Amino acid sequence: MGANHEILRGGVPDERIVKFVRRHHVMSLATRSDEGLWCAALFYTYSADLQAFIFTSDPTTRHAAEMKECARVAASIVLETRVVGRVQGLQIEGEATLAEGEEFAAAKSAYLKKFPYAAVAELHLWLLRPRMMKLTDNTLGFGRKLIWLADE
Repeated sequence: MGANHEILRGGVPDERIVKFVRRHHVMSLATRSDEGLWCAALFYTYSADLQAFIFTSDPTTRHAAEMKECARVAASIVLETRVVGRVQGLQIEGEATLAEGEEFAAAKSAYLKKFPYAAVAELHLWLLRPRMMKLTDNTLGFGRKLIWLADE
């Protein structure tokens, strides 16, 4: 890793990552199958209690079908800006699974807190549990990267 990289291992994600995640609500999710690769934009919230990104996806969508077959996914969250000194973006690698039981109840509560209008929808909530997150944050210095690795 380069000199601009700070690597953190285990425990909860660094507060700088969580702060960035909480300021946004749209992520791009990448899935895969024998048919190839796919990306979907979706609304999310983050639960520190579940240590997971929470999103809803209709089971008939391509990305939901692919997540059922292969839980390993990638995602990104970005700040759209033309100012190089403000560039920030998060890359995520992890596993996405359908929320069930008590986790579904906790996920639903967190999701509806951020998106109350979703209360009228039939929610199929997914949990994306990150194994690795890499935050690029030029506000800390050009090309500055903060890498968080989950406990194995």
